[in-house]
Amino acid sequence: MTTLIQGPPPARRRPARLPVELAVAADRHEPLPLTGQIAAQLREALADGRLAAGERLPSTRALAASLGVSRTVVTAAYTQLFAEGWLEGRHGSGTYVAPGAAGPPGRAPDPALRPAGPGPGQRAPAVPALRPASSRPASSRPASPEPASPPDGTAAVTLCPGIPWQAGIDPAAWRRAWRHAAGGALPAQPATPDPRGQGALREALTGYLRRSRGVCATADQILVTRGVSAGLGLIASALLRPGDRVGVEEPGYQAARAVFASRGARLVPCRVDGDGLVVDELPDGLRLVYTTPAHQYPLGGRLPVPRRQALAAWARATGALILEDDYDGEFRYDVAPLPTLFGLDPDVVIYLGTTSKTLTPALGAGWLVARRDLIPVLATAAAELGERVSAPVQHAVTELLAGGELERHVRRMRHEYARRRAVMVAALGGLTGDTAGMHMVLELPPGTAVAVAAAARERGVEVATLDRYFAGPPTREGLVLGYGAADLAGVSRGCQVIAEILAGLPGPRGGVAPR
Repeated sequence: MTTLIQGPPPARRRPARLPVELAVAADRHEPLPLTGQIAAQLREALADGRLAAGERLPSTRALAASLGVSRTVVTAAYTQLFAEGWLEGRHGSGTYVAPGAAGPPGRAPDPALRPAGPGPGQRAPAVPALRPASSRPASSRPASPEPASPPDGTAAVTLCPGIPWQAGIDPAAWRRAWRHAAGGALPAQPATPDPRGQGALREALTGYLRRSRGVCATADQILVTRGVSAGLGLIASALLRPGDRVGVEEPGYQAARAVFASRGARLVPCRVDGDGLVVDELPDGLRLVYTTPAHQYPLGGRLPVPRRQALAAWARATGALILEDDYDGEFRYDVAPLPTLFGLDPDVVIYLGTTSKTLTPALGAGWLVARRDLIPVLATAAAELGERVSAPVQHAVTELLAGGELERHVRRMRHEYARRRAVMVAALGGLTGDTAGMHMVLELPPGTAVAVAAAARERGVEVATLDRYFAGPPTREGLVLGYGAADLAGVSRGCQVIAEILAGLPGPRGGVAPR
């Protein structure tokens, strides 16, 4: 049976969000199940541009009725497309084509569905000659310039890590949150704000962290911060004395090293491998150890449960505290969530989170969770330093949490990032750190990463090199590729540029057309 989904005329799109017009068939005589038939037809329409980003699909009930099939069949087809990132749901509005999921009419199918490189018998475009990378330490390198505009006039592409897709924020939910923050019905503010943060926000965070990350804590164990770096600054000010030894991952987050160094700590590099922090090699005498177990920054490993348990046991045995930076732990793909370190042993772990990776760095809001005796000490440091998040920001975040908007946004972005991740893997291959987060690492032969990055920048693609995350001499070389800042088409174009450059490299990575 075939049905037409009613929609706008081809000449001009009506402003009303009516369902699109598209032929969908359901044939019980075909060997492919009905759910697979519907999903395949919609997927093809999305790939070839018959369905455009932002267009509304019919409800599962309406489509099932018109096809003469069970609503369960249509729901299963939609669910599959949701999981693949093609569709998104809008609360109280319906099902829509996700931004960047479909190509305009006349455009070739999405690069995720076909090889990105030259076809058989075709030659890859010429690339600039590559020179060996500089041997200077990362700290002495100047900041990267803005990427050059590509010669074809298209916009520059940023594939740097740690940047979320801010255009994915639901505008209606965002406006509601800020109307709430500015509303006249808000309770009167105390003359001296609570240095721990507003009680309503801390209470809302207890539910969010329990549901999303399995962190079970009460409101009096939470302190609102301006983000992870600000939280680390409070911890360093309250708990460290000059000369205290602090373990930091190597390679690792540069801002964390800078925070601890500015407080007079002695930094102790702690080796990481493909799974994360190597616990067996941790030295004695550390006051704190900073780690990113959900998605090691930058290598991307997920710390296995046995190592998590060993780390907690090590902290108990040595008297050290673990600082667990869960900067993008909400995003994971094809894998089950792992327990947080805080969930394993809250007595020896301080858990840090942020909205900078889920929403936007401009919000400037985060949190830390610690055992009860530490919170007053940290709150006193916050009051002495004048470290606080503005009341309107706290009200806005409270509204996003209380209404479930942040969790809905995370679910949408998980699908969106999964689609971009798939494009990156298909175009480049050989990536690590692909099970979680918003970035992956492409390891390269020695002496080539800086030159590849420079060649990409000349063609309008900005990337980060792995060497800048090392405090000492780099032991690995490659690119750290983020897929949060660019849309699906931009990720595809940026990866195509990198693949073409890599095709010109000598050795294992070069001499072949991009995949």
